[in-house]
Amino acid sequence: MIETLKIGTLKWHHILNPTDENLEYLKANFHFHPLDIEDCRSDLNQRPKLDIYDDYYFMILHFPNYDRQNKFLRVKEVKIFWGIDYVITIGKSHWVVAEMFKEGKDQETRGEEFEVGTSDQLLYYILERLMKSTQRIIKTMGDDVDAINRNLFNIRAEKTIEKISEIRKNMILLNTMFKPQLPLFGRFESGQIEGFADNMEDYWGNILDYYRRMYDLTEDYAELIEGLSQTFDSLQANRTNEIIKILTLISSILLPLTFLTGLYGMNVKLPLQNDPRSFWLVIGAMMVIALFMLFLFKRKKWM
Repeated sequence: MIETLKIGTLKWHHILNPTDENLEYLKANFHFHPLDIEDCRSDLNQRPKLDIYDDYYFMILHFPNYDRQNKFLRVKEVKIFWGIDYVITIGKSHWVVAEMFKEGKDQETRGEEFEVGTSDQLLYYILERLMKSTQRIIKTMGDDVDAINRNLFNIRAEKTIEKISEIRKNMILLNTMFKPQLPLFGRFESGQIEGFADNMEDYWGNILDYYRRMYDLTEDYAELIEGLSQTFDSLQANRTNEIIKILTLISSILLPLTFLTGLYGMNVKLPLQNDPRSFWLVIGAMMVIALFMLFLFKRKKWM
């Protein structure tokens, strides 16, 4: 279904889950390149790109969004055509785009005036909203990293390990998403993308600043979570070594005592076995051996 929002002479067409009929309509009325139409028809995520034509531009962009459990990030694809008097958002639309379009429709219903005058300006507002939404996601991940840093010495290792794994997985996805799109947004600021309105250089530069800032934050958080992961692994290894050390010391103390009790449990004649005080003598000998070994371990600084 093709929904349309009129902003003066500008039109914003929004297509959610496009059908073949919708795509044929675009091809017939806007004369888009057949390869761009095929990209819109594909259910698979395409590589981010920006195609330049004489009378329109076509972009495919990727932005992150949490899954239904708010645990792992998923790639959301945004496909945008824009010409001199129209902007078309198409595909399984990013939630931010759908929300922004709905706000525009509500504003149109109330009869309020729009502050958008050109297709370039509308595109800028769409991209800015997407950037701000992504920034909130990155900030949430930064808060999670800080929480791990605070809870690094917590005994409950399972939750920390799980959270570190989640963040590392999300950071990898963000890096693979951001890296190929950085030069794409750089083409806006460099002037390769002229657009259809004048004096947009500062706005495109602002979009690039947004993106570079998010990319830098993602790299910083990725390095930080890697360092925290290594620190946590060292702490866990040290904690395990301490446990094994204590168990080894206990076993070392019990070993001669077990030998002594096993020896006097044999059905052979042993010294003092007929003495009525033999039980207490054996107990005393065991206590002396245990105390001697404790003294020896402490003197050697093994405990």
